[in-house]
Amino acid sequence: MVSAVAPHQVDTDETERHTSAGTPGSPAIDPQALVNQLYRDYSAALRAYVGRMMSDPHHAEDIVQETMLRAWRHADALNRPDLGSPWGWLTKVARNIAIDKIRARRARPTEVEESAGVPIGILRDHSDEVVTSMSLANALHTLIPEHRSVLYEVYFADRTAASAADALGIPVGTVKSRLHHALRKLKSSIEPSQLAA
Repeated sequence: MVSAVAPHQVDTDETERHTSAGTPGSPAIDPQALVNQLYRDYSAALRAYVGRMMSDPHHAEDIVQETMLRAWRHADALNRPDLGSPWGWLTKVARNIAIDKIRARRARPTEVEESAGVPIGILRDHSDEVVTSMSLANALHTLIPEHRSVLYEVYFADRTAASAADALGIPVGTVKSRLHHALRKLKSSIEPSQLAA
């Protein structure tokens, strides 16, 4: 069971324990006790002060915490009355930290969450189709114009042999014959490896 100690006993014990540091004859500073006292006395007012500079209350809280951390590191300066009041020191440090954070945010681009926007998909490789179409285009140029026109009407214009014959003004048998010879010529001019693509 923990025995209760009177508050005045803790203070005197702390003072007696830390008399070697600091100015001669003055008690040493306990940084943790000083920061605890500063936090109790000034944290709400400091949060309000910083909140007027920052738009986000979470950023304001971060700045208050950073200010208290710096107070802990510089506890000896805060205990010297010739350097001013602790409130003045805290507001100056908090203001400087806030300005640094604002400048840092303006200096870098806005962060975008990975889930924002349209998900980026992987494009499929279409190089085989490009090679095939180039090979086919080269092979079509080897055909005579009559064979090319028949191929165009039947395969690209999607006509029957009879309607291709009407469009070209030739008999149906001629369309079929030219189509047969054009396909044989295309087959022989395109290499088998290119057809596999």
